[in-house]
Amino acid sequence: MRAGFSRRKVLRGIMGGAAISVGLPLLDCFLNSNGTALADGQALPVGFVSWFQGLGFAPGYWEPKTLGSGFTFGHTMRALAPMRDHINLYSGMKVYLDGHAAGAHSSGPTTILQGGLGDESLPSIDQIIADHIGTRTRFRSLEVSCEGSQEGYSRRSATAINPSEPSPLALYARIFGPDFKDPNAADFTPDPAIMLRRSVLSMVSEQRGDFVKHMGAADKARMDEYFTSLRDLEKRLALELEKPAPMAACTVPEKFGEQATPGLIIDDAQTNHKLFTALLAHAFACGQTQVASVNFGGSGSNLRRQGSQQTYHMYTHEESIDPALGYQPNVEWFSNQCATALCSFAQAFQGIKEGNGTLLDRVLIMHSTDSGYARTHSTENIPLLTIGNAGGRVKTGNHISAKGDTVARYGLTIMQALGVPIGTWGTESNRTSKTFTEVLA
Repeated sequence: MRAGFSRRKVLRGIMGGAAISVGLPLLDCFLNSNGTALADGQALPVGFVSWFQGLGFAPGYWEPKTLGSGFTFGHTMRALAPMRDHINLYSGMKVYLDGHAAGAHSSGPTTILQGGLGDESLPSIDQIIADHIGTRTRFRSLEVSCEGSQEGYSRRSATAINPSEPSPLALYARIFGPDFKDPNAADFTPDPAIMLRRSVLSMVSEQRGDFVKHMGAADKARMDEYFTSLRDLEKRLALELEKPAPMAACTVPEKFGEQATPGLIIDDAQTNHKLFTALLAHAFACGQTQVASVNFGGSGSNLRRQGSQQTYHMYTHEESIDPALGYQPNVEWFSNQCATALCSFAQAFQGIKEGNGTLLDRVLIMHSTDSGYARTHSTENIPLLTIGNAGGRVKTGNHISAKGDTVARYGLTIMQALGVPIGTWGTESNRTSKTFTEVLA
């Protein structure tokens, strides 16, 4: 590695007396001559994202009709088609209750993400993985919620639950404040409004100029692309702070009933998701974290359309099945919104170039949900999938059927792919030592 060029390099500045920093992406000068490893010979760090949505997908309409490669997504997952070759899709798996009371929307995520029922002290899979790959980054893990609440599925134990960040502005402030680890600490609380209006990028412009002088043409171009994308993100976040222009025809209606949480409007959730996606992609690309947890909609999702009080959850139970279509049309619409969000998340990681590959190539995104069929609260045939190949450790592009197997088999495979030294995982009938060896490289 050339003198002065370090993978840990960040650009630092001062804004209003508070220090700020901007991490750098994986430039060619940080990599070996083939662009496949760090310049010192170490493998590129792997990353993990747990991405959760509520209410699953309608059975019979998401499963491909063929196994192996070259499969075609079912109707409710069609939005994921652009990422098919980066996906492993699993069908047929279930949650074993072992006599425990079935939680309408909790048994699924508890077993998928913690390995089983009956022991809430179990850590979630993202935290097990963070203990293995997240100890040398600034943030051991980052947790976000797109629906305006702190609800999430990341926990170290029954009492040590990691609250999700509901505000993209607050996450922006955390990422750009150096050494800022505790969001509740009183000694340094960066103001995202001030930071956005002045732009942290302008505070490091001189240092950036000195840094790029000694770079090759490809790295200079990548730095320009990187800073342009960050500035675009700042502008999009800044719009959230602006007061809308006055409109003469606008009047305030009389208050009616109880007001739903604004974050539960699906357009708001999608906006938050896009902003969180860009921030998390930046954090991974710049080595700020290697582990994240995203909550899009939550268990028993109460997302709703603008102007409607009917929620996604209510539709799953109350909407009739269209006899011509064979499924619930409004439920289908919400399901497709979830699939679209997940696809855009993966595409954002795929869009960041690193050497001869992309950020997605060294990350594994784990999708999970709460139901196999939300209409009946079934936890049979729960739809599950991963995106990315974890630095070449996972072979992708396959539909795999494991009818009757515990969903814990899915989590065990993921942990082994990411190098966690674990041979058996789960509780009672969900305990397994069986992985999907066909996807492990």
